[in-house]
Amino acid sequence: MEKLIERFVKYIKIDSKSDPESTTTPSTEKQWNIARVLLEDLKEIGMQDVEIDEHAYVYATLPSNIDKEVPTIGFIAHFDTAPDYSGTNVNPQFIDSYDGGDIVLNKEKGLILSPSYFPELKKYVGQNLIHTDGNTLLGADDKAGVAEIMDAMDYLIKHPEIKHGKIRVGFNPDEEIGMGADKFNVEKFGADWAYTMDGSVVGELEYENFNAAGAKVKINGKSVHPGYAKDKMINSMLIAADFIQQFPKNETPETTEAYEGFYHLHNMKGDVELTELNYIIRDHDRKKFEDRKVFFKKVADDINKKYGEGTVDLELKDQYYNMREKVEPVKHIVDIVEESMKEMGIKPLIKAIRGGTDGAQLSFKGLPCPNIFAGGLNFHGPYEFVPVPSMEKARDLIIKIVEKTANKFGK
Repeated sequence: MEKLIERFVKYIKIDSKSDPESTTTPSTEKQWNIARVLLEDLKEIGMQDVEIDEHAYVYATLPSNIDKEVPTIGFIAHFDTAPDYSGTNVNPQFIDSYDGGDIVLNKEKGLILSPSYFPELKKYVGQNLIHTDGNTLLGADDKAGVAEIMDAMDYLIKHPEIKHGKIRVGFNPDEEIGMGADKFNVEKFGADWAYTMDGSVVGELEYENFNAAGAKVKINGKSVHPGYAKDKMINSMLIAADFIQQFPKNETPETTEAYEGFYHLHNMKGDVELTELNYIIRDHDRKKFEDRKVFFKKVADDINKKYGEGTVDLELKDQYYNMREKVEPVKHIVDIVEESMKEMGIKPLIKAIRGGTDGAQLSFKGLPCPNIFAGGLNFHGPYEFVPVPSMEKARDLIIKIVEKTANKFGK
C-alpha cells in the first residue's frame, strides 16, 4: 500500500495539464516531464521493451511466464490532467480513517468537502482519503490509474508464482482534450485487447459510451457606430442568441441522465462583428446521434436563410463513437473483469459512460478496450479526492485479470 501511495503522490506532483488550443502532440511540453519519469520507473521495476515515442507515448512489456499460448492483454492510463483547472503545485492532504464529517479544503477560500453536498462521502467513513488543499485539482484522473498499473506490474514481477501471459502497458498524453488515442500505436502495442484504468468508483466497468461530435459556430455581423446604425448594423451576438434558442431546452447536460443525449454549449465569446459558439453533441444511440447532427446543420441553414447567406459558418466534426459496437463481438473481455470482481467481493457496476474514453477510439482502431474503475471522485476541480482502499482494489483487480486470463484462455 505504501509504495502505491508513494507512486501516486509522486505523479500528481508533476504538472502535466494538457491544452485544447495546442496543435502539437503532446499538447504541452510539461507532459514530457511525467512521461520521462514513467519511462524510468518502468525500467526500474524490471519491465522490458520500455520505450517512449516522439509524441510522449510510453510503452512497456511484461513477458509471459508460462509455456501456454495466452492472449496478450494491455492496461492503459493517461497522464495528462484537465486543462480547465490548475494542476500546478498539487499539495495532497491525507486523512486517516475519515470520520464522516466536513473536510475543510481551504479555510481562506471557504472550500469545504461536505457530505451534505457530496453524499457519496458517507460511503468512505473509516477509510483513508487523499484530497486537495483547495488550490488545485488532485490528478487522480488519471494518475491513480497510472500508479495502479505500475504497482500491479511491480507486484507481478516480484511474484513469479502468479502465472500470466504477455502483458503490455501504455501511458499516454492528451486524453483530457480528446486526443489521447490519436497517435497511440495500436499495431506496435500488439495486444489482443486492453483495458483503460480510468473510471471512478469501485466496481465501475464500462464498455459503452457516447457517440460524440464537436461543433464550432461562427456568426458574422457588421459593426457600425451605434448612433448611425439604423438598417446597417448586424449584431452577431443577438443572432447568436436566436441560434441558441433553437435547441430543445430539455436536451442539455443539466437536464439529462443515463442514455439521454444532449446539445451542450460549453463556450462562447463575441462582439458585434463576430460571435463564436462551441458545442458538443452527444448520444449513445448512433441513429439519434446522426439525427442530432442533421438538426444542428438545419439550425445553421435556417439562420442563414433568416439573416442572409454567410451569416453562420459551421464546422461540425465527429470525435469518437460508442465502443459497444466493437466490444460486444468479443464480450468475453468484459466477462473476465466481471468474474474477477465477483471473486474479489466487488459488486460490478456496469453502466454506460456519459462521456468519452480513450478506449472508445482505441476500440475503433482495432484494440477493443473497456474501461475499469481507478477510484477517484469529483474530477477536474478542487473537490477531487480518492479513497486509498479503492486504489488498492483497482491494483489487485489488474493482477486478478491477468491471472484469470491465463487460466481461462491458455492452450
